Amino acid sequence: MDPQDLAALLQIFREAAGLEFPRDTEYVLERKLQDRLVALRFDNFGDYVRLLRSTAGRKELEHALDEVTTHETYFFREEYQLRLFQQDLLPRLRAMNEGRRRLTLWSAGCASGEEAYTVAMLLDNSKLFEGWALRVVGSDLSKRCIYQARRGSYGRSSFRALPREFEERYFTLQGERLEVIPKIREMCLFLQMNLLDQERHLTLGRMDAIFCRNVLIYLAEEARQKVLRLLYERLIPGGYLMLGHSESLLHLQSAFEAVHLQGDVVYRRPESDDGRRSQNSGRSR
Repeated sequence: MDPQDLAALLQIFREAAGLEFPRDTEYVLERKLQDRLVALRFDNFGDYVRLLRSTAGRKELEHALDEVTTHETYFFREEYQLRLFQQDLLPRLRAMNEGRRRLTLWSAGCASGEEAYTVAMLLDNSKLFEGWALRVVGSDLSKRCIYQARRGSYGRSSFRALPREFEERYFTLQGERLEVIPKIREMCLFLQMNLLDQERHLTLGRMDAIFCRNVLIYLAEEARQKVLRLLYERLIPGGYLMLGHSESLLHLQSAFEAVHLQGDVVYRRPESDDGRRSQNSGRSR
């Protein structure tokens, strides 16, 4: 790949989705995008860059972003945080919403849907929300991943951390694959979405809790700040944000306050928030 083509691709991906790649990433991008050149019968990356920059290349940009983004996930990933979510945060969310008996959660960057279904299973397993209106929204940049999530059918590699009792209760065996039972699938809604798309955020409504785990680490600084602002605006006052184990708001400007649980930190939009976002760092509580 010509250095100029590499620089152009990095700029295109950053502008389109806020993605930032590490140095010496030429080989990785070339390997991931090689199939697209073959499919389009292009001989070089210069032609591919010109296509992506053209009006006609909008659909191809979706394919390119799908190829270069990370989709690694599985059920009950980072189980320790999920356990705290069920034991500590779900009772708080129940108390906050007792009057309206409605709960909406969002898995932002859900890949093929395992995280969103995991959250739905935890809601059902908690027995705290009988008779409530429950909704788990899953969104991802990848159209292919959203299609897989809507199918709700998974191979064994997705079950490496799933407790046996959850597999027996919430899945049925179909050939060599396991399918999410209708009760849990009906709780979930999956949407293709770019987290930088402010108008798309507005269509989602307000959330009681958001999982955005292992997403911010792939974003450039400016995009990371924008996504955090948009996620903050989607949360109700008192709503929670869960990040991945390698992510933190410690060095980022944010109006979130830190909530220290036993062995983990999550973030909350302050209950007293009146709609005006502070630019101070996250505060401990």
